[in-house]
Amino acid sequence: MKSATARHLLVDSEELCLDLKNRIANGEKFEDLAKEYSSCPSGHNGGDLGHFYQGQMVPEFDKVVFNEAINVVHGPVKTAFGYHLLETTSRRD
Repeated sequence: MKSATARHLLVDSEELCLDLKNRIANGEKFEDLAKEYSSCPSGHNGGDLGHFYQGQMVPEFDKVVFNEAINVVHGPVKTAFGYHLLETTSRRD
């Protein structure tokens, strides 16, 4: 079964999500921005979601985590919870 490790941050607007993505691209640390802005409890840990299996997260997460490039910040990814930036840090088939 496929598994991965990833981190994310969750905000309530696409505009803020895009702003944070630009800030990361310009050198700010994902972890610091997740701690400051993410509304998900994982924000306290820099957005770290730990290890999980395909199917454990919402489908929008799985699509990115199990198909897109590793160690690249993807998003905004819209879910019922809001707008996410996602970074897959490892993946196993």
